[in-house]
Amino acid sequence: MSLENKKILLIIGGGISAYKSLDLIRLLLKKHSSIKVVLTKSGKKFVTSLSISSLSKNRVFEEMFDEKNKGKIDHISLSRWADLILVMPATANFMSKIARGSADDLASTIILASNKEIFLVPAMNVRMWIHKATQKNLNALIEYGYKFIGPIDGEMACGEYGKGKMSSPRQILSFLDKYFKNKDFLKKKKVNAIVTTGPTKEYIDPVRYISNESSGKQGYEIASELSRLGIKTTLISGPTNLNYNNEIKVKKVTSGNEMFEAVKKRLPADIAVCVAAVSDFKPVLRKKNKIKKELKLDEIKIEKNLDILSFLGKNNRHKPKLLVGFSAETDNLLKNSIKKMQDKFCDIMIANDVSKKEVGINSDLNEVIIIDKNGKTEKIKKNSKKFIASVIAKKIVETFLSNEKNLN
Repeated sequence: MSLENKKILLIIGGGISAYKSLDLIRLLLKKHSSIKVVLTKSGKKFVTSLSISSLSKNRVFEEMFDEKNKGKIDHISLSRWADLILVMPATANFMSKIARGSADDLASTIILASNKEIFLVPAMNVRMWIHKATQKNLNALIEYGYKFIGPIDGEMACGEYGKGKMSSPRQILSFLDKYFKNKDFLKKKKVNAIVTTGPTKEYIDPVRYISNESSGKQGYEIASELSRLGIKTTLISGPTNLNYNNEIKVKKVTSGNEMFEAVKKRLPADIAVCVAAVSDFKPVLRKKNKIKKELKLDEIKIEKNLDILSFLGKNNRHKPKLLVGFSAETDNLLKNSIKKMQDKFCDIMIANDVSKKEVGINSDLNEVIIIDKNGKTEKIKKNSKKFIASVIAKKIVETFLSNEKNLN
């Protein structure tokens, strides 16, 4: 059972839907989950500490500074105890508060101090949900890495109808069950992934090189997201200015050949995601000394570089169970990307138009089209690379799990 023995920290916000948290507690207990509850000041207006503690069989946490703490720092100990933090209902005000990084009560301080996955379950009037300020906060929270369950369309307590209604306790339970089931499966199977990112530098002499434009941000975000989903991930990165965290293993390389060897060393792999902008060409020989301007250009001989994606796709012995490629194009985006997908025997191709200056290369934003083997496409409109990565990683995991289940 995926929810059995899982530790859920439930933060109850201040909205009429707060009463549904009691039903969720019952459902989680039936799945043999452990539950601790933080009740916000506004949440107390709708549910009582007594009803929560009676159901959860645990003390309810309310105050930032409580004499019952006995030396414990609750906002740290609770966040470290949990396998997952769930906020329901997440009101417009609560979303605004954590979007700007406030930490003025126990709930918001736990969230800011947390190193765990945080799921928000929004509930508010439809006009509040579609308001530009709420949508701006939503995008900021997604970029920070928060996950959302809902909202859904429906009739609200105010009598109006539209998007903003909180997901039902059973829908939330189903979402959590699937999340843990997939994560547990990936960990049990010890699924591993290789992600390449950044440019490569092919040195002509000690100071000059051939390269491609790339910040490495998109590949890094994909690697981070795969790791968060329970996949043991190695990021093989060309030269970038990124500050890598400790969530993933990083192997730094410079040239295309070094990246190729680093990839080969980590085979076999269950999943490979080739995001790196490997230089297509390299000099035949690297000069030991700086070349003088008097040198004729035709004396610098170049050759094609190694094609890592093609190697992985065409070599049956080394092909990962799931191979994902990136296609950076300036024209005929879909046509060229589908051809590349077929030529390199990829399972998924991510197409992005690099002629757009506001997205893609050296930007924090991106806009891509995900193409699967069946020719089905999914366009992700302009958004942060973190959000784009979360959608791509979800597609990768869903496809991998589907393939594995079909094999079994």
